[in-house]
Amino acid sequence: MPEITIIPMVLTAALVLVSLFLTASPYFTWDVYATKQSNPINENHSKEELLTTLNELEFDHKMGKLSDTDYFHLKKQYEIQVAKMIRANEQKTSHEPDNSLKAEVEREIEETIKTYKLNKRDGMK
Repeated sequence: MPEITIIPMVLTAALVLVSLFLTASPYFTWDVYATKQSNPINENHSKEELLTTLNELEFDHKMGKLSDTDYFHLKKQYEIQVAKMIRANEQKTSHEPDNSLKAEVEREIEETIKTYKLNKRDGMK
């Protein structure tokens, strides 16, 4: 009977374990890995891109390509990003007056006052 050495036994055991892992891995969800690796949220996305991504997420979820946990987690991330972007735009527009528009309004007010004064003076004569 041939002697069995330790090296072939270790290699065989490693091969069996790797095969089992590769065979069973599709049946387990890797939520943390999936959310970190797929569709990373970039701060530089436009609002339209984020809304498009939200629509694609919903479509993928309805088609069964995304699990419920992945879908709700990613949806929450993108909704938070869109909300931050909208809030930033609102703060930006509310704190920065449009100087050209302001100057035009002031000019129109001055012209209206001058016209009113001229009409008032002409009406008194």
